[in-house]
Amino acid sequence: MNPLKPGRRTRLSTLRRAGTCALAALGLFAAAPAAHAVPSFARQTGADCASCHVGAFGPQLTPYGIKFKLGGYTETDGKEGKVPLSAMIVGSYTQTKKNQAERPAENASVNKNLALDEVSLFLAGRLTEKIGAFIQATYDGVGRSSALDQVDIRAAHTLEIAGKETIVGLSLNNNPGVQDPFSTMPVWGFPYTSSALGFGLGGAGTMINGGLEQRVAGLSAYTFWNNLLYAELGTYRSLSPSMQSKLGAGRADDPGRLGGGTNYWRLAVFQDLKKQAFNVGMFGFNTTVQPDRNAPGSNKFNDLGVDASYQFLGTRKHVGTVNTSFIRERQTLNQLFDAGESANLKGRLNEFKLNASYHYDQTWGATIGRFLTTGTSDAIVYDGFAKGSPNSSGYIVQGDFTPWGKDASWGTPWANLRLGAQYTMYTKYNGAKTDYDGNGRNAKDNNTLFLFAWTSF
Repeated sequence: MNPLKPGRRTRLSTLRRAGTCALAALGLFAAAPAAHAVPSFARQTGADCASCHVGAFGPQLTPYGIKFKLGGYTETDGKEGKVPLSAMIVGSYTQTKKNQAERPAENASVNKNLALDEVSLFLAGRLTEKIGAFIQATYDGVGRSSALDQVDIRAAHTLEIAGKETIVGLSLNNNPGVQDPFSTMPVWGFPYTSSALGFGLGGAGTMINGGLEQRVAGLSAYTFWNNLLYAELGTYRSLSPSMQSKLGAGRADDPGRLGGGTNYWRLAVFQDLKKQAFNVGMFGFNTTVQPDRNAPGSNKFNDLGVDASYQFLGTRKHVGTVNTSFIRERQTLNQLFDAGESANLKGRLNEFKLNASYHYDQTWGATIGRFLTTGTSDAIVYDGFAKGSPNSSGYIVQGDFTPWGKDASWGTPWANLRLGAQYTMYTKYNGAKTDYDGNGRNAKDNNTLFLFAWTSF
């Protein structure tokens, strides 16, 4: 249950039944960004939020923030009495260009919705000298439910390998990619907050893009050598339906049982040049999913991604960033095809994202992003999409104001606030530019204005 996600899973359960949970519904999670800026980290280190986050608010990390995460959330200023607890509250207003055909949530209107998006409590920070955690519990104000949200528990140790400083660590987490330190994986990519009452980034998305979050448990080992090379390898197991229910995720949207060969891997080159920084890398996620735990048959997903980021930091007065990623998913749909729930045995899905931002004095920010999803048409899997096509595309522009969260700002490090306005423009939605649903609705009718107030303390 990523915070601030559009297309929240609790409203999409009908799409995840009968095996299609691994396909069409996943795209409605594609715009499921996490929005994390945790003041307990700032209190622990003695640094302001702007030291770790671009624009003084999460989740986009600076080089210092990247190294803090890789170090297991354990760096401290040495002062005692720090309690690793924080909270976050987000409220919003959503307006679409044309009224939606149905209410996007039980307690919402077809347009012009005010919402309490979420209230979150975090256990975030140093637990022992070598162990730290980022654990989030969230009340979903739209779905009116509570659940354990993102989890990343780390053990990290620093040593020398070939005469170079090396961090080695373990991450126990519940969402493939949540442990990643860069700003390009789906869970951490732009938009960092979006409307839970809008249209997301389309109706199709890759498995690594939120398809298993909060419904699996994973363990990965990683290393960061010479402040340059990052490598990670891990595996995941599915949680039982009863455990998912106990953690608040519910049984209805259980994705099924993962195969024993499920693996996640990550390679990246990172350079901190003080006034600028960059990283380039690759990542992959491979799994088989048995949708019906009591019947044979499974579907196979192989996700391969490439990504890159650049930050101009200068004196921190003017900060510019560029982030991009491309994910290619190969699908072998044995179970769906045999059950007559897919027209194709094999399919592909591609996701491309590119965004650039500028922040002035860690206070005023502007970001523009491009998103593009393409893939193999399938009239059964993508039932209700124009010509069975998963293709969606568009642009996102955002302006934001962060008055609190910087060094010497009011209430530092307790008071943190970001106010923002975001507009999503669709050039194609669920397969077409015009009449994508067969009822005369055009992609541009989904254009969404999203105003938000996001505070943490």
